[in-house]
Amino acid sequence: MSEQVSFYKNVERNFDKASAYTKLPQGLLEQIKLCNSVYKMKFPVKVGNDVQVVEAYRVQHSHHRMPTKGGIRYSIHVNQDEVMALAALMTYKCAIVDVPFGGAKGGIKISPRNTSVAMLEKITRRYTAELIKKNFIGPGLDVPAPDYGTGEREMAWILDTYLTLKPNEVEGYGCVTGKPVSLNGIRGRTEATGRGVVYGLNEIVSYKDDMEAIGLTVGLKDKRVVVQGLGNVGFHAANIITEYGAKVIGITEIEGTIFDANGIDIKKLLKYRKSKQTIIGFPGTKEIKGKNSGLELECDILIPAALENQITIENAKNIKAKIIAEAANGPITPDAEEVLLKKNIMIIPDIYINAGGVTVSYFEWLKNLSHVRFGRMNKRFEELSQNNMIDVLEKATNKTISIKQRSAVVKGANELDLVNSGLEDTMIEAYKTIREAKKKHKIADLRTAAFYVSIMKIADAYGSMGIFP
Repeated sequence: MSEQVSFYKNVERNFDKASAYTKLPQGLLEQIKLCNSVYKMKFPVKVGNDVQVVEAYRVQHSHHRMPTKGGIRYSIHVNQDEVMALAALMTYKCAIVDVPFGGAKGGIKISPRNTSVAMLEKITRRYTAELIKKNFIGPGLDVPAPDYGTGEREMAWILDTYLTLKPNEVEGYGCVTGKPVSLNGIRGRTEATGRGVVYGLNEIVSYKDDMEAIGLTVGLKDKRVVVQGLGNVGFHAANIITEYGAKVIGITEIEGTIFDANGIDIKKLLKYRKSKQTIIGFPGTKEIKGKNSGLELECDILIPAALENQITIENAKNIKAKIIAEAANGPITPDAEEVLLKKNIMIIPDIYINAGGVTVSYFEWLKNLSHVRFGRMNKRFEELSQNNMIDVLEKATNKTISIKQRSAVVKGANELDLVNSGLEDTMIEAYKTIREAKKKHKIADLRTAAFYVSIMKIADAYGSMGIFP
């Protein structure tokens, strides 16, 4: 058994592998690789008649673009190594999808499941105040977002605390993304990461020669999919991929794994789990025993959407998927990846495939800075123009189309339409760039190619600043 290295070291290992394909100065590579700022804090919170000391972090990995951007994770397992790794991944992720942010990440060492809502709010507000003290939050400095264990509720608390302490800041709503729509959030943000996974996969499986190389047909239709994790990312990825004709045959969660060769209704499963507090026993499915049973199911596409280090050297040999899409951050260890690549499994790296969240967060940030909802200025104008065009065509052809046909053609884009369109275009263009780099430089795997693309884009930013010729 190989020695288990840290999550952050795994990220650095992938960086070093890709940097070997560049001709960049070593000093510049070191600057790109290292975390610029690490803020570890401990603050007291009163719990009844007692006081609890909370451990928390905020890491800004790269300042080549400002503000920095990254989620806040609530987990009892949060540590500095993990937050540094996630911040680094955010830097590379933003560069790949051309989102002009540096990478950052935050974490609070608490269990959201075992902490009351009142206490979660108190801790979140105090954490925000600590970030404000050290200039680690702000629309032009560092913009947090949801991550594992957090969501719209926590982002609303952060926003309210920020605006309370900085009441006259005109762009204050841009201090955090992933907010409720009622607090200037953006439609489509909740499902953005999962939707981005599907958009990316739909592009990836469209290349006939690539699919033939791993024994698959073109397109998502009839592909058998297994998803690990039924959280926000896993649920939306599983739900949306069925719209493309794929079948989700397996779901694995902390309580176990269920299987149905005919496909699982994901929306009904989520309702069942909320009611029963388990996925086990969902009608029409059978339970598959074993800790890693879900990951080892025979399928075309495996989507690990839980936590890091889920596929290791111990279980890699049992993976039967043709494609693994890393919806989670770092679900495959480097040693496991070597085994999987030898088995001719296509690995779609996290720094590309789960970039939908930060992409739509960028759209939300732009919305907050512009102070106007996307689509508000042009939706009705587009519909009027399209109606006028149809009227002209009807007169010219002396034919009339039905109301149903007209309504299908006449549709101005609303905010959600524009967000999804922008996300899909981002995922398509980013994959094309990765695929081209892989072919041009004869890079063996997509992760190394993605890191290469990211490194070169960041280096170009430093070059434009005059850091090196």
